[in-house]
Amino acid sequence: QVQLVESGGGLVQPGGSLRLSCAASGRSIFSTYDMYWYRQAPGTQRELVAFITTGGWKNSANSVKGRFTISRDYAKTTVYLQMNSLKPEDTAVYYCNAHGAVAGVFGEEYWGQGTQVTVSS
Repeated sequence: QVQLVESGGGLVQPGGSLRLSCAASGRSIFSTYDMYWYRQAPGTQRELVAFITTGGWKNSANSVKGRFTISRDYAKTTVYLQMNSLKPEDTAVYYCNAHGAVAGVFGEEYWGQGTQVTVSS
């Protein structure tokens, strides 16, 4: 069982920055789970924002590329999403997701409770 707890959301002006954190339970979580950030704005489907695999490969959605960066801290078992140059269209609830990537946990999926990000002047 994996538990994910997001934090760091809030209200920020356009052009500002926020750093989201996702604290994950489990010492070996980053060796067994790929980690994702998703977001969902009202009336829209949940969309992938960025991910980092067990092997450290990263990628992000075109809409945030060059502005958002995903990273992880093994010692703190925490995944981060650094968001810069925020735009009103980035307003959404942001969710952390862990997806099993190795034998024994392959296909398992866990979600955090979400953290609200609002970009507005």
